[in-house]
Amino acid sequence: MLRSSACFAAMLLLAPVQSPNPKLLPDGPAFTADGQLKLPEHYREWIFLTAGLDMSYQSSATATGSVFDNVFVNPSAYRAYQQTGTWPDGTLLVIENRGAEGAKSINKAGKTQSSQMMGTEIHLKDAAHGGWGFYAFGDSKTAQRIPQSATCYSCHEQHAAVDTTFVQFYPTLQAAAEAHKTWSKSYLNETAKPGAK
Repeated sequence: MLRSSACFAAMLLLAPVQSPNPKLLPDGPAFTADGQLKLPEHYREWIFLTAGLDMSYQSSATATGSVFDNVFVNPSAYRAYQQTGTWPDGTLLVIENRGAEGAKSINKAGKTQSSQMMGTEIHLKDAAHGGWGFYAFGDSKTAQRIPQSATCYSCHEQHAAVDTTFVQFYPTLQAAAEAHKTWSKSYLNETAKPGAK
């Protein structure tokens, strides 16, 4: 989903206001009076999609310490996706970045997630706010939409498997994409076997 450090490093209470889009899901986004997206308070109770460890989309990236990415989606968006193979307006994909640690307690190998939060990001589908948008929260509970010129937008448009989202990394979503034939052309081209037509 949202692993462009250049994108999110760039963006690091008022009364809640619902999105002006009346078609949004009941567990969809809420905004402050000045238009900032509010971090959903109970997103950890949503549908857990996957966890990634030390993911990077750039071959030249250098590790500065291990990071787990946990991805959650609002339940109504998940149910709609499973029925259609695409995301409805009001979809919120929340990625929670946590530090990784080894040799804790009885663990002698591998890594577990630490209590160290390293940021929270959201990929939101909201037609009233320009379609898919990215938000980086840092230590805040609200965030402005990241400008369209950020590299996260072009990366998702060029490489995402379904509806500008990285379903290729979410095993529980791939069957619906296959059943409904909603894989993006760019993703199919990237994954095509050499010589296949």
